[in-house]
Amino acid sequence: MLSYTDLYEVVRKEKYGDVLQGLPKGFLEDIMAFLQEKRGQTTKDDGLFQEEVVKQRKQLDNSLALCKELMRLRRKKLLQLVHIATETGIMKRDYENMLPFERTMFDSFVQAAERSDKEMQKILHSSAVTVPTQKMILFTQPVEPFVSMTGEMLGPYVTGELAHLDASITDVLVQGGKATYVD
Repeated sequence: MLSYTDLYEVVRKEKYGDVLQGLPKGFLEDIMAFLQEKRGQTTKDDGLFQEEVVKQRKQLDNSLALCKELMRLRRKKLLQLVHIATETGIMKRDYENMLPFERTMFDSFVQAAERSDKEMQKILHSSAVTVPTQKMILFTQPVEPFVSMTGEMLGPYVTGELAHLDASITDVLVQGGKATYVD
Protein backbone atom coordinates (compact mmCIF):
# COMPACT_ATOMS: atom_id res chain seq x y z
CA MET A 1 0.00 0.00 0.00
CA LEU A 2 1.26 3.42 -0.94
CA SER A 3 1.74 6.07 1.74
CA TYR A 4 2.03 9.83 1.56
CA THR A 5 5.76 9.51 2.26
CA ASP A 6 6.15 7.03 -0.63
CA LEU A 7 4.37 9.42 -2.99
CA TYR A 8 6.53 12.30 -1.82
CA GLU A 9 9.69 10.24 -2.44
CA VAL A 10 8.57 9.32 -5.96
CA VAL A 11 7.98 12.99 -6.78
CA ARG A 12 11.30 14.02 -5.21
CA LYS A 13 13.22 11.42 -7.25
CA GLU A 14 11.45 12.51 -10.43
CA LYS A 15 12.14 16.16 -9.72
CA TYR A 16 15.84 15.80 -9.05
CA GLY A 17 16.60 12.96 -11.47
CA ASP A 18 17.66 13.66 -15.03
CA VAL A 19 15.97 10.62 -16.58
CA LEU A 20 12.41 9.41 -16.45
CA GLN A 21 12.15 7.41 -13.23
CA GLY A 22 10.85 3.88 -13.22
CA LEU A 23 7.69 3.61 -11.14
CA PRO A 24 6.83 0.57 -9.04
CA LYS A 25 4.58 -2.04 -10.63
CA GLY A 26 0.94 -1.22 -9.98
CA PHE A 27 1.78 2.39 -9.13
CA LEU A 28 -1.37 3.85 -10.69
CA GLU A 29 -3.58 1.34 -8.89
CA ASP A 30 -1.79 2.12 -5.61
CA ILE A 31 -2.30 5.87 -6.17
CA MET A 32 -5.99 5.35 -6.86
CA ALA A 33 -6.41 3.19 -3.74
CA PHE A 34 -4.47 5.67 -1.60
CA LEU A 35 -6.52 8.66 -2.81
CA GLN A 36 -9.78 6.71 -2.37
CA GLU A 37 -8.79 5.87 1.19
CA LYS A 38 -7.95 9.51 1.92
CA ARG A 39 -11.27 10.64 0.44
CA GLY A 40 -13.06 8.14 2.68
CA GLN A 41 -11.25 9.46 5.73
CA THR A 42 -12.17 13.06 4.91
CA THR A 43 -15.89 12.37 4.64
CA LYS A 44 -16.23 11.15 8.22
CA ASP A 45 -18.57 13.37 10.17
CA ASP A 46 -17.58 12.35 13.68
CA GLY A 47 -17.13 15.26 16.07
CA LEU A 48 -14.66 13.30 18.20
CA PHE A 49 -12.04 13.14 15.49
CA GLN A 50 -12.55 16.50 13.78
CA GLU A 51 -8.85 17.39 14.03
CA GLU A 52 -7.95 14.08 12.39
CA VAL A 53 -10.44 14.73 9.55
CA VAL A 54 -8.91 18.17 8.94
CA LYS A 55 -5.46 16.59 8.89
CA GLN A 56 -6.62 13.93 6.42
CA ARG A 57 -8.19 16.59 4.15
CA LYS A 58 -4.94 18.52 4.09
CA GLN A 59 -3.03 15.33 3.29
CA LEU A 60 -5.51 14.54 0.50
CA ASP A 61 -5.05 18.03 -0.97
CA ASN A 62 -1.27 17.70 -0.73
CA SER A 63 -1.39 14.23 -2.28
CA LEU A 64 -3.42 15.50 -5.23
CA ALA A 65 -0.94 18.35 -5.69
CA LEU A 66 1.95 15.85 -5.61
CA CYS A 67 0.24 13.67 -8.24
CA LYS A 68 -0.23 16.68 -10.52
CA GLU A 69 3.40 17.71 -10.00
CA LEU A 70 4.57 14.18 -10.79
CA MET A 71 2.60 14.11 -14.05
CA ARG A 72 3.88 17.59 -14.99
CA LEU A 73 7.49 16.58 -14.37
CA ARG A 74 7.09 13.35 -16.33
CA ARG A 75 5.40 15.14 -19.24
CA LYS A 76 8.28 17.60 -19.40
CA LYS A 77 10.77 14.72 -19.56
CA LEU A 78 8.64 12.99 -22.21
CA LEU A 79 8.75 16.08 -24.38
CA GLN A 80 12.53 16.13 -24.04
CA LEU A 81 12.60 12.47 -25.07
CA VAL A 82 10.42 13.27 -28.09
CA HIS A 83 12.92 15.92 -29.11
CA ILE A 84 15.82 13.47 -28.73
CA ALA A 85 13.93 10.76 -30.62
CA THR A 86 13.10 13.02 -33.56
CA GLU A 87 16.63 14.44 -33.75
CA THR A 88 18.56 11.18 -33.37
CA GLY A 89 16.08 8.52 -34.40
CA ILE A 90 16.62 6.70 -31.09
CA MET A 91 13.27 6.16 -29.44
CA LYS A 92 13.74 3.47 -26.79
CA ARG A 93 15.53 5.56 -24.13
CA ASP A 94 13.42 5.41 -20.96
CA TYR A 95 10.59 3.76 -22.90
CA GLU A 96 10.36 0.96 -20.33
CA ASN A 97 9.95 3.55 -17.54
CA MET A 98 6.86 5.08 -19.16
CA LEU A 99 3.36 4.38 -17.95
CA PRO A 100 1.04 2.97 -20.64
CA PHE A 101 -0.70 6.30 -21.30
CA GLU A 102 2.70 8.02 -21.40
CA ARG A 103 3.87 5.59 -24.11
CA THR A 104 0.78 6.44 -26.16
CA MET A 105 1.42 10.17 -25.70
CA PHE A 106 5.12 9.74 -26.56
CA ASP A 107 4.35 7.78 -29.74
CA SER A 108 1.75 10.38 -30.79
CA PHE A 109 4.18 13.25 -30.24
CA VAL A 110 6.95 11.50 -32.18
CA GLN A 111 4.58 10.82 -35.09
CA ALA A 112 3.39 14.43 -35.09
CA ALA A 113 6.98 15.70 -35.05
CA GLU A 114 7.92 13.38 -37.92
CA ARG A 115 4.94 14.57 -39.99
CA SER A 116 5.95 18.15 -39.31
CA ASP A 117 9.54 17.44 -40.33
CA LYS A 118 8.36 15.83 -43.59
CA GLU A 119 6.20 18.84 -44.40
CA MET A 120 9.13 21.17 -43.70
CA GLN A 121 11.39 19.08 -45.94
CA LYS A 122 8.83 19.30 -48.74
CA ILE A 123 8.74 23.06 -48.40
CA LEU A 124 12.51 23.39 -48.23
CA HIS A 125 13.14 21.14 -51.24
CA SER A 126 10.33 22.33 -53.44
CA SER A 127 11.20 24.82 -56.17
CA ALA A 128 7.77 26.41 -56.23
CA VAL A 129 6.24 26.77 -52.81
CA THR A 130 2.50 27.00 -53.04
CA VAL A 131 0.90 28.72 -50.12
CA PRO A 132 -2.75 27.82 -49.84
CA THR A 133 -5.03 30.83 -50.08
CA GLN A 134 -7.07 31.13 -46.93
CA LYS A 135 -9.79 33.53 -45.90
CA MET A 136 -11.30 34.51 -42.57
CA ILE A 137 -15.03 33.99 -42.19
CA LEU A 138 -17.64 34.53 -39.50
CA PHE A 139 -20.28 31.83 -39.21
CA THR A 140 -23.83 33.17 -39.33
CA GLN A 141 -25.41 29.73 -38.84
CA PRO A 142 -24.31 26.55 -37.08
CA VAL A 143 -22.42 24.17 -39.37
CA GLU A 144 -22.08 20.44 -38.73
CA PRO A 145 -18.68 18.72 -39.10
CA PHE A 146 -17.61 18.17 -42.71
CA VAL A 147 -14.66 16.87 -44.72
CA SER A 148 -12.42 19.38 -46.51
CA MET A 149 -11.04 18.99 -50.02
CA THR A 150 -7.89 17.41 -48.52
CA GLY A 151 -9.82 14.86 -46.47
CA GLU A 152 -9.42 16.72 -43.16
CA MET A 153 -12.38 16.80 -40.73
CA LEU A 154 -13.49 20.37 -40.00
CA GLY A 155 -16.11 21.66 -37.60
CA PRO A 156 -18.53 21.73 -36.03
CA TYR A 157 -18.87 25.51 -36.04
CA VAL A 158 -21.34 27.61 -34.07
CA THR A 159 -22.97 30.92 -34.93
CA GLY A 160 -20.56 33.80 -34.29
CA GLU A 161 -17.41 31.66 -34.53
CA LEU A 162 -14.46 32.88 -36.60
CA ALA A 163 -12.46 30.51 -38.77
CA HIS A 164 -9.48 30.82 -41.09
CA LEU A 165 -10.16 28.27 -43.85
CA ASP A 166 -9.12 27.47 -47.40
CA ALA A 167 -10.67 29.89 -49.89
CA SER A 168 -12.48 27.14 -51.79
CA ILE A 169 -14.29 26.11 -48.60
CA THR A 170 -15.05 29.66 -47.51
CA ASP A 171 -16.53 30.43 -50.93
CA VAL A 172 -18.96 27.51 -50.61
CA LEU A 173 -19.93 28.47 -47.04
CA VAL A 174 -20.49 32.14 -47.93
CA GLN A 175 -22.45 31.30 -51.09
CA GLY A 176 -24.58 28.90 -49.04
CA GLY A 177 -25.42 31.68 -46.57
CA LYS A 178 -23.70 29.92 -43.67
CA ALA A 179 -20.95 32.55 -43.21
CA THR A 180 -19.68 35.98 -44.21
CA TYR A 181 -16.19 37.18 -45.04
CA VAL A 182 -14.20 39.09 -42.44
CA ASP A 183 -11.77 41.77 -43.68
